Amino acid sequence: MFTGLIEELGTIADVGSLADGRRIRVAASVVTSDLKNGDSIAVNGVCLTALDVHRSGFFADISPETLSRTTLGKLGAGARVNLERSVTPNTRLGGHIVQGHVDGCGEFLAAEANGDFWTVTVGFPRDLGRYFVHKGSVAVDGISLTIAELNETNFQIAVIPKTWEMTDLSTLKQSDSVNLEVDVIAKYVERMLQFRPIQ
Repeated sequence: MFTGLIEELGTIADVGSLADGRRIRVAASVVTSDLKNGDSIAVNGVCLTALDVHRSGFFADISPETLSRTTLGKLGAGARVNLERSVTPNTRLGGHIVQGHVDGCGEFLAAEANGDFWTVTVGFPRDLGRYFVHKGSVAVDGISLTIAELNETNFQIAVIPKTWEMTDLSTLKQSDSVNLEVDVIAKYVERMLQFRPIQ
């Protein structure tokens, strides 16, 4: 589990092929301070397993399922990625509950500067629309964000300078794909209501 508070902006150093998937090498220095082989780590909001961890980075294997459902398959060497280690029992939950299980890919539509702050607009697939609420939480490329404005096809988020500086938002271009994870509580509520006893 993660909180959506990005610890480091890493770099895809290399992309290799596996029989059915891919293996990436991620250059990083902050998250590797106590990262161990086999630990979970979120890479652009996707929960992966850290392999061959060393001080300057780590490797991770990406399955065909993950390649088909996330943006990771589109990233090449040099791409910047948001990194977050999994939470521990004494971690402050400063963002919201993020599982690293991407629900779909959205589209980066625009970023507008407002002084030092930014307003970012993200389009989303129609089938995810029911999970978004005004002032609710959403993870965009693993970043815990609050929906400031919402309509049927996109939402806007207000981004503070620190988040703009520390994440991949500042590197995205119009029409780039982003990983979206909706608030897991909404999915559980929906599922429970489907099995509500008939009165």
